[in-house]
Amino acid sequence: MCDKINEYANKILCEYQLCDACFGRIFRDVKKGLSNKEKGQYLREKLKIKNSVDSKNCWLCEGLTDEIEYFIDLISNELKEYEFDTFLIGSKVDSDIIEKEKIIWNQLPFEDFEPIKMEVNREIGKILEEKLNKNVEFEKPDITAVIDTSFNVVNLQIKSLFLYGRYKKYKRGIPQTRWPCNICRGKGCKSCNYSGKMYINSVEELISKRILEFTEGIDESFHGCGREDIDVLMLGNGRPFVIEVKNPKKRNIDINLLLSEINLFSKDKVEVINLRFSDKKEIERLKSAVFNKTYSIIIEGEKALNKEKLKEAAQLLQGNTIEQLTPTRVAHRRADKVRVRKIYNCKIESVEGTIANIKIETESGTYVKELISGDSGRTKPNISDMVGIPCKVKELDVLEIKGE
Repeated sequence: MCDKINEYANKILCEYQLCDACFGRIFRDVKKGLSNKEKGQYLREKLKIKNSVDSKNCWLCEGLTDEIEYFIDLISNELKEYEFDTFLIGSKVDSDIIEKEKIIWNQLPFEDFEPIKMEVNREIGKILEEKLNKNVEFEKPDITAVIDTSFNVVNLQIKSLFLYGRYKKYKRGIPQTRWPCNICRGKGCKSCNYSGKMYINSVEELISKRILEFTEGIDESFHGCGREDIDVLMLGNGRPFVIEVKNPKKRNIDINLLLSEINLFSKDKVEVINLRFSDKKEIERLKSAVFNKTYSIIIEGEKALNKEKLKEAAQLLQGNTIEQLTPTRVAHRRADKVRVRKIYNCKIESVEGTIANIKIETESGTYVKELISGDSGRTKPNISDMVGIPCKVKELDVLEIKGE
């Protein structure tokens, strides 16, 4: 053993009463391959010190290093209700012990110490890996269990579960996400029949109800690739979405069974397709991606519409761009700025009196209703101006969201 190590080890033991684990932890590089307790015993032998110190009488840990098995039982009990493949152990140690560690470290010329927290975490993790047949994962564990060693309390940090799918909406009057009551802000009042919501159902709730039941999660967040207005149907290949399930107890769920249950529960209102497991990165992808959209629009003019003028307007729009100042209907929640959007295709399907059916493909983010009405000149060019008759959208359906 190095004379310097010998000197400092003697000094520490003369000044402090330390158990073998705490003594060995100070000299991390001595006799690698041994546990801290074994290192402490080895050092005592080299120093010819026969008397060992029980951890309960240790000046530093005050018995903490002998409580590992007890902590393992506490954590195992908390984890038994959860399905997971990977985990990580964290710990919170009494500040007095941390300060005592620093007092010892400040007396030594080297810095390669192992904090007691690191030993607690490692030893618990090592034993739990074998006991639970699960793997320790440092980057993105399914569960992190943090043991408060002062109060013997375990706090679990559960990684969210992510599910990707596409939804179709077959009924008008259903918003995409939960819409809190404008009066009580979700608390429940007479105006909303004490539901706390403006609308009984939402796409989010119709899809998430069964998901939360299957996963036993405590809550969820719905992330859609854009959104359609409440009075608009979502048809065709559906709208991509990711649901983030928070604090799920179950992860190994039958996706096909879950999909069937979702569609049975939301029958005639919402249908989900292509359901699969996902991750947080897919939310970022959906939020940043640009998906062209195809719409079927029934428009209504204030008087009979001229088919030739409509066709001429459609030809002028196709392949060109429009400028849209933030629509009046959303100006209270959107920045008031001009958005330039491209119209890729525009076709007049039918015209009968004041009613016309138009099929149109636009760049993502186009305000289609304002493309028809003009929104008092805030969208230019627009169908109303081009045909010389004020028009409005009577019905609007999303037929396709491209890009995947």
